Amino acid sequence: MQKNYKFITLITVFFVAVLMISNITSTKILDFGPFTFDGWTLLFPLSYIFGDVITEVYGYKQSRKIIWMWFGALLLMSVMIIVVGLLPASKDRAFQADYQHILWFTPRIVMASLIAFLAGEFSNSYILAKIKIRMKGKKLRVRTIGSTLVGEGLDTIIFVVVAFYGVFPTEVLRAIIVSNYIFKVGIEVVFTPLTYLVTNRLKKVEHEDYYDNHTNFNPVKL
Repeated sequence: MQKNYKFITLITVFFVAVLMISNITSTKILDFGPFTFDGWTLLFPLSYIFGDVITEVYGYKQSRKIIWMWFGALLLMSVMIIVVGLLPASKDRAFQADYQHILWFTPRIVMASLIAFLAGEFSNSYILAKIKIRMKGKKLRVRTIGSTLVGEGLDTIIFVVVAFYGVFPTEVLRAIIVSNYIFKVGIEVVFTPLTYLVTNRLKKVEHEDYYDNHTNFNPVKL
């Protein structure tokens, strides 16, 4: 029987919102001291923290469902950006060039994000759930950071290569990958105390601390 959780809807909304916003802002490349990264790096690491919380509290099955919700929302956004871009502009064509320059690149970003995030987030959730079972729920930091090291690594490499290959020189791509990975993992480490606080609070409020002992980990099983 499906439980009626109090906060799963709110968490899902924020999770999807973070990813949608990240995809739009990723069209800008930033230089910050010795680091070079795309705009989505500022917000995107929070998605993995949300993913950790969801899997830790509600289990891999809930995480899988929410990942596919995000997939559908992002695909819809990409299609609408393309459709609106192809529709005839107004006679004065105000801001048409700006729309093309900023948003027309987004579908490629979305494609990169879809492939990268599915690989990264499913790996993250799978590893976290398996470590939780193996360690019997102890040492949350080991599974949140450990799963992030793998998930963010896959996500970062796939995203940068698919989104920006041929757009920037190889050395810039390499710099973006390294900077993004360090920044994302660093955010996970810094936010670990907050992750502990949120997960422990949610477990008490939701009366849930799910263990995926009998879960089918097939990512496409809905």
